Amino acid sequence: MVTPTGRRVSYAEIERLSAIRARAFRAAGIGPGDVVLIARGVSPDLYIALLAIFRLGAVAMFPEPAAGLKGLSLAVEAAQPKAMVAGTLGRWLRPFVPALRGLPLLSEPSQGASPGDGPMDGDPRQPALITFTSGSTGRPKGIVRTGDFLALQHDLLEHLRQTSPQDIDLISLPVFILSNLVAGATSVIPAGNLRRPGQLDGARLLSQIAEHRVTRILAPPAVCGRLTEAVSSGAPPPDRNVHAIFTGGGPVFPNLLHALRTRAPSASLHAVYGSTEAEPIAHLNFDDISSADWEAMADGAGLLAGMPISQARIEIVHHEIQVAGPHVNRGYLDPTQDASTKVARDDILWHRTGDAGRFDDRGRLWLLGRREAAARNLFPFAVEVAALSWPGVQQAALLADSERAILCVAGIGLNATDLARRTRHIGDIELRILAKIPLDKRHNSKVDYATLRARVGQRSR
Repeated sequence: MVTPTGRRVSYAEIERLSAIRARAFRAAGIGPGDVVLIARGVSPDLYIALLAIFRLGAVAMFPEPAAGLKGLSLAVEAAQPKAMVAGTLGRWLRPFVPALRGLPLLSEPSQGASPGDGPMDGDPRQPALITFTSGSTGRPKGIVRTGDFLALQHDLLEHLRQTSPQDIDLISLPVFILSNLVAGATSVIPAGNLRRPGQLDGARLLSQIAEHRVTRILAPPAVCGRLTEAVSSGAPPPDRNVHAIFTGGGPVFPNLLHALRTRAPSASLHAVYGSTEAEPIAHLNFDDISSADWEAMADGAGLLAGMPISQARIEIVHHEIQVAGPHVNRGYLDPTQDASTKVARDDILWHRTGDAGRFDDRGRLWLLGRREAAARNLFPFAVEVAALSWPGVQQAALLADSERAILCVAGIGLNATDLARRTRHIGDIELRILAKIPLDKRHNSKVDYATLRARVGQRSR
């Protein structure tokens, strides 16, 4: 790994330190099946702690940062960790979060201790990792992954990524650093607060890419947007070393894909569609998008997500995308939450993504936006993706379920008269021009419809 300060951490050092910390954790009473909360930012120490926990057959737990302190408390209540590993922020929070006060803080020695025994023979069918997702709203949902499940997910993603030990990846999607450790590649950790990807300094990231001769970029759309904005503002674009860009974790709109192609012409561009409970679901290569596809998206056909992966079985039920397969989460830590997204049909367990979609005549998946955000036969992405093709529009969000359908747009040099005409052509929709459209806190890539609705003073029907 390469840190934002340029420190290089070798595989040998990761191996040595994870073994030393595993021995310390074992001495503190951590063993197979015990849950350990990891409250650290993305750094080598995070992955060293994670590997130490895996060595013991214990279970690593990560709360969802975007869920805030309340979400952290609910996650601790649900997972019942035995101890915690914390960085500076985690240590600072302990006195202020009742759920953390009683958790022993595990020491993390780095010197003067013997690495001790090698990894224990854990059962890959047992839980190894618990993460949380808030979904669209409500109580955080704990997602349990076994060792087998993690290995399968890695294999499926590698069908798309095809990582080699020679790859040097700038990664702002932390789970892919774990995958890189399996593949033997180098991971460059982006400078800045990864909990706020839309606020990262694109020019600084481009400097890291050049300095460390990065070959691939793996980042959510918000980070890719920061990179393209920096190039537009005069920063040097990625050189020919960057041969691939993978993005996902939020909708990858046509304007971003075009910007990436313009500013990184040597890189192959890949958009991966999935959810926390089912990753990956579909994959789109920029080079496979035809001129007819671009025109269809501009005309209201939705957002092309590409071909489903071969291991995913997908059905569209009442416009909603439902997925089944060996890489689909079977249920949540709290079984009472399963009813919200899990449904059994013909002896098959399906995950309800909450996304509306359709198939075209080539079997490719098109996204239409969140199903609950659709109304009046208007689907968010059908309108939003079309609006993003209009002159000057950089953001678009449809409030279809308001008292009257409203299309909110933001951008530069917008012509209100022209945009109103284009909006009327779509249907009985009111146009609002805003300075900025609010996005989700997690990846800064999805529209925060609740906040937007409050901002424009509309109630849902």
